[in-house]
Amino acid sequence: MLLIAVLFLGGATYAMMSMRARSMPENVSLAQLSGAELENDPDLLVVDIRTPDEWKQTGVVRDALLVTYTGPEAFLEAVNARKLPQQKMTLICRSGNRSSKAARQIAEMVEGDVIDVAGGMTRVLREGYRAVKPTREMGCVVCD
Repeated sequence: MLLIAVLFLGGATYAMMSMRARSMPENVSLAQLSGAELENDPDLLVVDIRTPDEWKQTGVVRDALLVTYTGPEAFLEAVNARKLPQQKMTLICRSGNRSSKAARQIAEMVEGDVIDVAGGMTRVLREGYRAVKPTREMGCVVCD
């Protein structure tokens, strides 16, 4: 019985992720990037779209740009000022829900690829990533 429940939940999770990936705009991809990949790939501009309280609670990916997502226009204005032409905009939130919605909203407004980090910071931290303290330099205006 337990095995059936585990298989069902695993299958349901896979089905939801597959449906979510299929319904994304062409320039948006869902990727299960590791903390090391997020931190070390120069072709990714990691943008943490959570709130300052969330950043302070769990920490953030080293060198991430911290911009709370409230809507596409203000968000893109803040992000485009820091994005290099070759970089893929890589969005991360707590669980992947907000980053998925944000990626879909901005997809047609950006040139290049947008990556939605599957499972968000919750997954990245669960896999053992050691987050860093958010700073003003990263974009946290209420941080030290």
